[in-house]
Amino acid sequence: MSDGPQMDADHEAAAHQDDRDGDEHHDEHDHDDHEHDHHHEHDVETVGVGVVTISSTRSLDDDPAGDAIVEAFDEAGHEVVTRQLVDDDFDGIQATVDNLVDREDVDVVVTTGGTGVTPDDVTVEAVDDVLRKRLPGFGELFRRLSYEEIGTRVVGTCAAAGVSRGVLIFCLPGSENAVRLGTEEIIVPEVSHLVGLASRDDEE
Repeated sequence: MSDGPQMDADHEAAAHQDDRDGDEHHDEHDHDDHEHDHHHEHDVETVGVGVVTISSTRSLDDDPAGDAIVEAFDEAGHEVVTRQLVDDDFDGIQATVDNLVDREDVDVVVTTGGTGVTPDDVTVEAVDDVLRKRLPGFGELFRRLSYEEIGTRVVGTCAAAGVSRGVLIFCLPGSENAVRLGTEEIIVPEVSHLVGLASRDDEE
């Protein structure tokens, strides 16, 4: 008996299954593209940044960490709209950050300095009272990446982030290397998306 008709039927069935598999793969790809587009539909092209250096010994003319923040945002096409210097003072830090949050041209505030364990390191504590929502993932990722560079000394940093009235706030250490890590590896890649989400949440 010839196997021809059965083989043709099997071939057609296999071809039909291949078409179904291809359609399903195409549908999955389209779904992934839709999810990607939906994920980024609120992204902001250019954000306004306020940079705050917290130090009782430096000046804006001698501020490599602050310079690194400005450089990272400038290179990414964002705009640093103000740059300020504040002493290691709880009330002064809190008032400065709070005032920046109220500015119409500021979408992001980045502080540098005062995130350690000495008695005058009070940045995170001062900013914490301003926050309405915390972003613990930032500090967790920052410390994980920092561990690769400085090892267990990373336990001494309290880098943190959060949102206040639709404005993102990031608190970074005072060293230039730490600032470059935080801005270039974490903040700048995510800032457009996060600002879009934070400002939308504030409007609602």
